[in-house]
Amino acid sequence: MKRSSEKLIKTKNPEDLRIFFVSLGCDKNLVDSSQMIGLLRAKGYVITDDEEEADVAVVNSCCFIGDAREESINTIIELGERKASGKLRGLIVCGCLAQRYSDEIMKAMPEVDSIVGTTSIDSIAAAVDEVRRGIHERHIEDIDRYVYMKGRTEQTGLPHSAYLKIAEGCNKNCTYCVIPKVRGHYRSVPMEDLLEDADSYAARGVKELILVAQETTVYGVDLYGKKSLHILLEKLCRIEQLEWIRIMYCYPEEIYDGLIDCIKNEPKICNYLDIPIQHCSDRILRLMGRKTDRNSLVNIIRKLRGEIEDIALRTTLISGFPTETEEEHRELVDFVKEMRFDRLGCFPYSREEDTAAGAMAGQIHHATKKRRAGEIMKTQQGVAFDNAALQIGRRMPVIIEGRIPGDGVYIGRTYRDAPDVDGYVFVGNPGRELMSGDMIDVIIDGAEGYDLTGCPVE
Repeated sequence: MKRSSEKLIKTKNPEDLRIFFVSLGCDKNLVDSSQMIGLLRAKGYVITDDEEEADVAVVNSCCFIGDAREESINTIIELGERKASGKLRGLIVCGCLAQRYSDEIMKAMPEVDSIVGTTSIDSIAAAVDEVRRGIHERHIEDIDRYVYMKGRTEQTGLPHSAYLKIAEGCNKNCTYCVIPKVRGHYRSVPMEDLLEDADSYAARGVKELILVAQETTVYGVDLYGKKSLHILLEKLCRIEQLEWIRIMYCYPEEIYDGLIDCIKNEPKICNYLDIPIQHCSDRILRLMGRKTDRNSLVNIIRKLRGEIEDIALRTTLISGFPTETEEEHRELVDFVKEMRFDRLGCFPYSREEDTAAGAMAGQIHHATKKRRAGEIMKTQQGVAFDNAALQIGRRMPVIIEGRIPGDGVYIGRTYRDAPDVDGYVFVGNPGRELMSGDMIDVIIDGAEGYDLTGCPVE
């Protein structure tokens, strides 16, 4: 679908055009944004962090749940208003919302000049060029198309931490999830490409590498015929400049002994795992299409804690899934108390069109879902505060992220804390100037809610 416009951006040189990115949703989206930024810079375009000076805005959207979809739409509308007022000259929408609702966006949002789907991110430069020429077009490819722009990932966000997306898509087909419909089947990135990009990150000063995918635990099955995450990890650990390697999104039923042994034996791998379980009721897990049960969840959690010293476990839960009873909700609350996860997020179930769960009878009222999620998070708050207090007296390495202006207190994270989603350590009296990315040993001397305080080791 192509339509022309008389509103041309009158510039022939890419360097005359300033492009502003908004990346919404998960950290996998952030990797896509980084790759698109890298490709645009290679073509001579200027990327700006200042919305006020931008000529073209790119929204990398999310539609995983209702709140994320609403945030994406509101962001597009706000930038569209800037365009209507003449403060912005072009607007491009990328990502999951663009992939799933391209027709609707083109019809309902005339302020959008171009659409780039999840497997078309390598077309971003073409899309910007079309916007310059006043052409409106969709770049939508098959959702199983493989696209990984090796060597194009720009460092965004923290200069010392980087996300490495090791696979795209998902084969699980959980009944509540739209990801397979907008991201396609599971496709691992070849190991040599990942190692080359990891080397590049390390050469640019990255100390913490965070492995992400819709699911990391089955990495390599499609390419190498077996689970190969532990092999990738062993190779990444040989990169001298890397100090921490963090693993996210491990489906509990796919965690295997080789992976556990690798985490246990490789000092660079953080003793931290994100294992999204979603629920503990056997009946609800079956309705969700999950490939596990309560007993298996308890066993893998106990095994991880028994095998890996001081491991920090993070999980996510869905509250108010269709037909969930108050008894099953209470079962989940009790499970949170029993398992004592170090980090936990709980979200009210979001009814998504074109999913099996969305068509189920027994949909639960939003107020009930919200109440139940709130009760779970209140329960977890007590657990998290207790877990934080247990860290007092420990000596722990901390990576510095910044400084509170005026009072000399630095902000950092331990191995127990992933960026943006977990807690912080507030470090006082270091006795020297610290820079973002410095790694120092700290004695934890206090706990304030989810966060810790500490002093550097002399």
